[in-house]
Amino acid sequence: MKEDVVEVPAAEHTTASWLEGLNPAWFAFVMATGIVSTATHLEGLSAVADVLLWITIVGYVVLWILLIARIVLHAGAVRDDLGNHMRGMGFFTIVAGTAVLGTALLIVGGRPSFAKVVWVAALALWAVLVYAVPVAQMLREPKPEITDGITGTWLVWVVATQGVSLLGTSVARQFGTNAEAVILLSLCLWLLGVVIYIWVMAMILQRLFFGAVEPADLSPTYWVTMGAVAISTVAGSVLVLEAPRYPITADLLPFLKGLTTLLWAVATYWIPWLVVMGVWRYVVRRYTFLLEPGYWAMVFPLGMYTVACLKFSDAIAYPPLADISAVFVWVALVAWILTFVDMIVTFVRKTRAADAA
Repeated sequence: MKEDVVEVPAAEHTTASWLEGLNPAWFAFVMATGIVSTATHLEGLSAVADVLLWITIVGYVVLWILLIARIVLHAGAVRDDLGNHMRGMGFFTIVAGTAVLGTALLIVGGRPSFAKVVWVAALALWAVLVYAVPVAQMLREPKPEITDGITGTWLVWVVATQGVSLLGTSVARQFGTNAEAVILLSLCLWLLGVVIYIWVMAMILQRLFFGAVEPADLSPTYWVTMGAVAISTVAGSVLVLEAPRYPITADLLPFLKGLTTLLWAVATYWIPWLVVMGVWRYVVRRYTFLLEPGYWAMVFPLGMYTVACLKFSDAIAYPPLADISAVFVWVALVAWILTFVDMIVTFVRKTRAADAA
């Protein structure tokens, strides 16, 4: 269950070999940066939000260039990753990153027309990967034991689904007479995301409770256990706020509020667990802090929980919950800064080591 880290390049580690082994989960950088941009904007830190939005856009473009280059030059490696139980689910960060970028363009950038186009792209990517990745892994032989085949990265499957739902609800009005159809699709995706969360969490809990657990196993991707229900809370809250506009959701309002409340409670419940797991990994067992895509998957839930508390407080008309957002936004921002600095320092260090080799 060990996650891929950024290896120290040796003399034989060429650019080609680095590209061939590029982890598809690096789009978690876009997820994390985009949601922290949105969170800071909602909390009144507009200048910070604007800078983070531009970083999100640049990161998204760069990662797509790398992904396309990898598909063209190393198609075999990409196919192998699709069926790899440890790396395959990382492809869903592409969908999630696209959806989060669209949400940031809408809320931070004030570009509803751009957000509409991004939603269509995210939906198309989701429609392909939601079958390609699970099918590739089901057909993979030999299959790993569950202790070696599942991590928190699997929950990005949920994040991607809920990200498309959230953005769809947010841009539905841009579709005019087809708005209600978009709302229905977003509602179905939201419910499907909840079901997928239950599926995946059942496997993760089986692995954690009935398999040996070492520090290397508790990668930062496990923070997505909270992030997945946090984005589900945001998607549900936005559905609640938009529900009275559409007959198809107006009658479901009590159900929407009830399920969204459950999702927020589950997200909140996970936070102490995850903090304890982190303390055990890094303090008790003194595990070395190494750069990996999973650290962006840890920043993302912090930003998403900030937005979740704010949107949920609006959905149930309970303002005190917004006070949590006012605190969490700083936690998310500091986590983003530390992770970003560590990423830059690590890449510089590795590049110098490669040049010296």
